[in-house]
Amino acid sequence: MSPFVSLPTRASLAAALLFALAGVSCSSKEIQYPEDHARVLRVDAAVEALRKAYVTKDRSALDALLLPTDTIDQLQRDVQSDFDSFAEMMLEFAVERIYIDGDNIDVFVHWHGLWRKSETDPGLRQRGHARLEWVGVQSILLRGVQGDLPFGMRTRQAVIEPAFQK
Repeated sequence: MSPFVSLPTRASLAAALLFALAGVSCSSKEIQYPEDHARVLRVDAAVEALRKAYVTKDRSALDALLLPTDTIDQLQRDVQSDFDSFAEMMLEFAVERIYIDGDNIDVFVHWHGLWRKSETDPGLRQRGHARLEWVGVQSILLRGVQGDLPFGMRTRQAVIEPAFQK
């Protein structure tokens, strides 16, 4: 065996050493703004709680997240219509961006879901983008919504179905 190490092997060893050192140095990084970080986590938890309350048809959990406004009143009617119309609702949110300005929080989400009236129903698949307007620091409440919302699929289905009937 030769005591010399080939150039490609040296390069591989050097790269492995650099990655190991980078991993050790990055693992001890502290959160620079812990209060802001905690608030973003509360916002994320509120978005997930909204999604979960909707798909499990938990009206009381949903109402606990809402700040009474005219926009929210319409949202509540749309949600109740979905609860009454669909046996199963599957919905996923992907948070694209969170914008915080004082007490106001805008969460931009991409969503996709499936709404079924029965187990044999192939269901209605939809997706879209929405802006969820939240307010609060410690307690995060939904005060408004904009965009292509996943709530109110029963109304959307009524608009879509006649176009496919002969």
